[in-house]
Amino acid sequence: MQTHVLDTLKERGFIAQISHEEALYEYLKTPGVFYIGFDPTADSLHVGHLFQMVLMAHMQKAGHRPIALLGGGTGMVGDPSGRTDMRALMTPDVIAHNVNRFRGQMSILLDFSEGKALVEDNASWLLPLNYIEFLREIGSVFSVNKMLTAEAYKLRLEKGLTFLEFNYQLMQAYDYLELFRRYDCRLQVGGNDQWSNILAGIDLVRRKEQAEVYGLTTNLLVLASGEKMGKSLKGAVWLDGEKTPPFDFYQHWRNSDDEMVELLLKRLTFLPLDEIAALCAEEGAALNEAKRTLAFELTKMVHGEATAKEAEATAKALFTGAGSTENMDTYRLKDADVGQTLLDVLTEAGLFPSKSEGRRLINQGGVQFNGERVDDPFMALEKDLFDAGEAIVRRGKKVHLKLLLP
Repeated sequence: MQTHVLDTLKERGFIAQISHEEALYEYLKTPGVFYIGFDPTADSLHVGHLFQMVLMAHMQKAGHRPIALLGGGTGMVGDPSGRTDMRALMTPDVIAHNVNRFRGQMSILLDFSEGKALVEDNASWLLPLNYIEFLREIGSVFSVNKMLTAEAYKLRLEKGLTFLEFNYQLMQAYDYLELFRRYDCRLQVGGNDQWSNILAGIDLVRRKEQAEVYGLTTNLLVLASGEKMGKSLKGAVWLDGEKTPPFDFYQHWRNSDDEMVELLLKRLTFLPLDEIAALCAEEGAALNEAKRTLAFELTKMVHGEATAKEAEATAKALFTGAGSTENMDTYRLKDADVGQTLLDVLTEAGLFPSKSEGRRLINQGGVQFNGERVDDPFMALEKDLFDAGEAIVRRGKKVHLKLLLP
């Protein structure tokens, strides 16, 4: 008997909240239609979006039809959820460019052949709206008192919520109503920070069409620190190979924190759960095989198998003492160097001509440590940063230095 898709998503750690769980289980026993919105705030999708795309792929494989809703209209306003400041307004040309970029990247995981999946742009119905008609039809059923209690607005209320942003919830709710009317779409999926907006859409469809529709939110993809993994954080990981080169993409996952590896394998790959459990049963250095698998699978997914193999081979050459590292300049730390700042040690090793130049290079993003960009020149070189007693520092694109523990 085939596993119900909601059980699959639960087992893999996707689901945070469901609006009408029993009814949704029944609805998804036969092919259904669902959507996820993607506001085009940049010219590339990032790994936070990839998480949602993997969920859509699980749903599509189970026989359901995804709609990727691109926010050409809502992007004109900007989602205030989780924000302490107002988003910068983008021009229509920039939004249109970003929407087109998203369309191409969606096909990484989703099958958009006839009847399989759809890409819609809410600009097609939001931009032609007559404001007075919209207020009469949609605004009249929204309670301002209720909206002000929404989690999406709490942070913005502290610093001043503009009327422009206040309209966002109405627009997102209208999207759900429009997709229900056009495609009989009965499920909206989003990150857990979208819960209040999703509930608003459910209520609007019920009031206007007397129909039962559903909402599902996912756990947010976060860093080990608890910060949301997205494009606004330092070190964001993009799906566009120009913004995040495939080797850097590979190395990001290869350097995942130990406690994050199993979760990332479950949520971002399609490997069987028993295989993931076996990979993650080890600890310490033995967990490196799980990290290599994570890095390879995700690089293959986004950039193709040939590129993934190339990234894997490059990493092996640079970080395990094979191939090109035989002729790499080497610096063996002294006992006194352990615990000292990266800036001090690399200046002493000759990688930087001076400390001021080293600080400049680091601040400009020109230095990597084991494939990860260095943002802090005063990072302490502790032993746990070294893999099998080695670490590779890269200055610019071509200068490498192998550091060895005493």
